[in-house]
Amino acid sequence: MLTHANWQEPNINFQVDETYKGALEVLQWSYQEYGNEIVYACSFGIEGIVLIDLISKVRPDATIVFLDTDVHFKETYETIQRVKEKYPPLNIVMKKPSLTLEQQAAQYGDELWKSDPNQCCAIRKIKPLHEALSGTKAWISGLRREQSPSRQQTNFLNRDDKFKSIKVCPLIHWTWKDVWRYVSKHNLPYNPLHDQGYPSIGCEHCTKPAFTMDDLRSGRWQGSGKTECGLHE
Repeated sequence: MLTHANWQEPNINFQVDETYKGALEVLQWSYQEYGNEIVYACSFGIEGIVLIDLISKVRPDATIVFLDTDVHFKETYETIQRVKEKYPPLNIVMKKPSLTLEQQAAQYGDELWKSDPNQCCAIRKIKPLHEALSGTKAWISGLRREQSPSRQQTNFLNRDDKFKSIKVCPLIHWTWKDVWRYVSKHNLPYNPLHDQGYPSIGCEHCTKPAFTMDDLRSGRWQGSGKTECGLHE
């Protein structure tokens, strides 16, 4: 089994086929390799909807972890409920941080996402994912190379030093058009905020409509110089 501890560049040639661009084959290999020791950390954005549908074809009862920061858009929570109804066998885990918003405010001050967004992400996203990945060997992410300059070198299989894990990224060759074409073709439920200028959707306080479709993540942490929550750095 390929793990963080025994990592070496995998000599696996996944076929980048026309329909799935390698994604389905990567998922089949991943669940065969790791079984129940792999989870999908999903934000329930549009890429997540595609991956959930593909995962359901391979492992209908797969574990999907949502980092529930308590400050997501109501549309995101509504989308999760619709996904649960469409894929009943999936084990969707709503993973909350150890600190409530009230406890966080008492310890760090009100609206930490404004005064120190990195600390807020560390408390409400990074630490909970560390906890969610405890006891697992690998996790799945919806990163695509097209999303941003920092993601252009992402591979199907990646050594993740932050979480001491193998990070599996099945959608690296998918374009924004590929994603939407798939969702439309299969009539999948998705977050309606995507239709309101939000290509990338995170927590409500730190997400605005994108300035430009040339940078699909330009609506995240606007004006702060921050480009990632820390999960993929």
